[in-house]
Amino acid sequence: MKRLIIILLLPLLFKTATAQVLKKPIPDKLVVLSFDDAVVTQFTVVAPLLKKYGFGATFFVCEFKDPPFSDKSKYLSWEQIEELNKMGFEIGNHTQNHTHVTKMDSTRFTAELQYIEDKCKEYHIPKPINFAYPGYDTSPKAINVLKAKGYEFARAGLDRTYDPAVDHPYLMPSFTMLANNRQAIYDAFALAKDGKVVILTIHGVPDIAHAWVNTPPELFEEYLKYLHDNHYEVIAMRDLKAYINIDKALQLKPVF
Repeated sequence: MKRLIIILLLPLLFKTATAQVLKKPIPDKLVVLSFDDAVVTQFTVVAPLLKKYGFGATFFVCEFKDPPFSDKSKYLSWEQIEELNKMGFEIGNHTQNHTHVTKMDSTRFTAELQYIEDKCKEYHIPKPINFAYPGYDTSPKAINVLKAKGYEFARAGLDRTYDPAVDHPYLMPSFTMLANNRQAIYDAFALAKDGKVVILTIHGVPDIAHAWVNTPPELFEEYLKYLHDNHYEVIAMRDLKAYINIDKALQLKPVF
C-alpha cells in the first residue's frame, strides 16, 4: 500500500519540484543564442544582424593562444567587447585562454575566471555571471568553483534541449551550429516547447580562426529570419533568470 501511495504521489512531487525551480512557466519558442571564442566577426557581422532582428545574445569571451589573441584579423579587441556590452549584449566568461576545466585544478580555474572578470572591470563591463565550458569538457570539480564565484549558469554541449526542472544550471546543454548541420538546427528549433529551452552555441560567422566551427553569414541570417518570422523569443542567457529561480535550480543534482 505504501509503495502504491508513493507511486501515485510521484507526479505531484515532480510538479512541486518543478514549480520551485521555475518562477513562471517556460514559454514555447524560447531560444538562447550564445557565441564562443571572441571571434572578430561576432562584432562585424553578428552584432549588426542581431540588432536588425531585435534579438539578444551572450558572447563568451576568452584569449586564445593559438592562433594568438593578438591577431585582430581573427579575434575581437577588448574595445569591441566593450562595445558589444554597450549595445546591450551579455558578456560571459570562457576562461582566460580557452583552457578545458579537465586540465585545471581549482586554483587555476579560479584564476582563469578572475582574469576575464578583471578585464571586464577594466573595460566597464559588468562582472560575468555566466560561463561556457571550453571544448564542452565538464568536471565535477568545476561546480564548487563556479558557485563560490557567484556564477548562475554554465553552458556545455550535448546537442539536446535544456530542461530547467531537471538539468543543473551549471550543466546546461546546447546545440552546436555548424556550416553543414542545417537540418539539425531546424529540428532543434522545433524542440523549443513543453518547458524546454533551445540553447545554441555559435562561433565565428564566418570563423577564420577555427574553420571546423564556421557558420556562413548567409546561413546564419537565414536562421535569424526564420526565428523572427515564426515569432520565437530570442534572448541572452542572463534573461533566463526571469523564468528560473537560481537558488532552487542549484539544488538540483549535477549529472555528468
